[in-house]
Amino acid sequence: MKMEQTMNTKLLKGLILCVSLGLSGLASASVDSEQAQAIVSGLSDSKPASFIDFLNDVQALSALQGAGVSELHEAYQSGAELNAEQEAMLLRLLGLYARVKYSDAALQTLRELVLIPTFNVEGVAQHENPEFLRFAVKLQSVAEDFGLSFRNIGDRIYEISLGEEIGERIGVHAHADVVPVNPALWVLEDGTQLDPFVVTQIGDRMYGRGTQDDKNGIVVSMYAMRVVQDEKLPLLRHFKLLVDTREETGGDAMPYYFERNPIPDYNIALDGSYPVIIAEKGYGTVMASFPTRAATGEGAQIVELSGGLATNQIPASSTVFIRSERSEALVSTLNEEGAIFAARNGSNFAIRAAQDGARVRLDVLGVSAHSSEPESGVNPVSRMFAFIDQLAGQGVFQRNHFTDAARYATANWGMDYLGTNLQIGYEDSFMGPLTAAQTFVAIDADHLRTAVNLRLPVGREPAALVDQLRNSLNAWAGENGITMQLDISASDPMYRNPEGAWVNALLDIAVENLDIPREFGSSAGGTSIHDLPNGVQFGLALATEKYTGHNANEFKTVEQFLLDLQIATEMFAKLGTMPALQ
Repeated sequence: MKMEQTMNTKLLKGLILCVSLGLSGLASASVDSEQAQAIVSGLSDSKPASFIDFLNDVQALSALQGAGVSELHEAYQSGAELNAEQEAMLLRLLGLYARVKYSDAALQTLRELVLIPTFNVEGVAQHENPEFLRFAVKLQSVAEDFGLSFRNIGDRIYEISLGEEIGERIGVHAHADVVPVNPALWVLEDGTQLDPFVVTQIGDRMYGRGTQDDKNGIVVSMYAMRVVQDEKLPLLRHFKLLVDTREETGGDAMPYYFERNPIPDYNIALDGSYPVIIAEKGYGTVMASFPTRAATGEGAQIVELSGGLATNQIPASSTVFIRSERSEALVSTLNEEGAIFAARNGSNFAIRAAQDGARVRLDVLGVSAHSSEPESGVNPVSRMFAFIDQLAGQGVFQRNHFTDAARYATANWGMDYLGTNLQIGYEDSFMGPLTAAQTFVAIDADHLRTAVNLRLPVGREPAALVDQLRNSLNAWAGENGITMQLDISASDPMYRNPEGAWVNALLDIAVENLDIPREFGSSAGGTSIHDLPNGVQFGLALATEKYTGHNANEFKTVEQFLLDLQIATEMFAKLGTMPALQ
């Protein structure tokens, strides 16, 4: 214990010397991704008691001979000052230490958080939902075990603090809430049925709601903070991990927090993509509501249908239930016409009909996606509406509010995601095009509601777009004798000037640990830092891989999760000890 305390003191002294001499710059760490992997592989079975013990183990690895680890270790022992490269190596090794020491514990914490089904329940305020209250108790227990300060702000934001209340405030943002699930869709290609709220590991993949979005961000942040706390790094500023409970639905928890607490000077969302995202598209919704009306005309009657459960989620399938006196003939017609329709429209989805008790069930099978990336999926909602509209025109279906909605969706939005039919498309060279994805469908006794999710790059005023949409859609409804109500909203996109030592330090950390190109990125997905000062996304997904966060069969690989832990630790350590962030 005495030796450990001595080493920690020398570690502290070394870092203080670097800070005082202005050596915490943007020097590249001399431990590259290949050497980092050698450390992980070579020490995978070790659980070092301290960072100093870990350093002893690292310098003994043959792959690290000549990398400067021995010199760094010697500088510790002698209390000599560290140069900029040695400090960069120190912080890189600290991230690797967190990964080696806490891999099993962090994975277990993730499993425990996924077990708690923290999604929005209709008619229950989020801050009164018992599952969120249970989540808060669990989070507080973990934080206090780690020696971190925990505050529950109105059961809306959970705040975990690191460092004394000095210098700038750095807000690290993650969220506890997840999008709803349809358990029937959580089935792998081999027929394996998954429980969305139990982490199921198959190979390197950890399936479960929240493994990608965004309980992983909570876990890696808390373990990173634990390491920085335990190693007593000389922090020049303090961190607030802000765990949002309403990020997916409403977004009103964070404003509630800021009405009662200072806004951080810097804000980092661990809820997007690597390396560093400096731009986010604006968010918009076009909600159309159709009053329930009695069916008219000849044919079968649509009595129920389903689409997405949230406006920001493209589902894997949509389902229609139909009542018919000639159900066998209807099933045959639907399957025949469905095959032709699918072949005519890309053959990348399927339409299947079958008898379901007294009704006929029609399934449109697509590929789920986050609504910010509609191009990564195949939207079954838009294809369901287009198919219904076609058959209604052929006299297969009676006319009612279901066919009204299908007619509206098909005429105005079609099956693309670029707003072509309404001529609202535009594009920014950095942020990409406007996208419009049909997502949400809900039915009650009085109305059918369906939503289109918009993502807006820079280049057009959102208010002007809202006016154009309202005028165009109302004119179309009048011309076609369709009764509907519209609720349209759109927000400004975010774009940050990527200047300052802090944002370039984040870029270096991601690039060097992940071995990816050094370039800033943009995102169609919005986060809680959208309107906050000095706000960027920093992971935790790879931009080169499909995002699974809002999909059925959501997963995170073990390897990426542990890389996130490694990167998050280096981030806290680096930003906390840099002499200046700008």
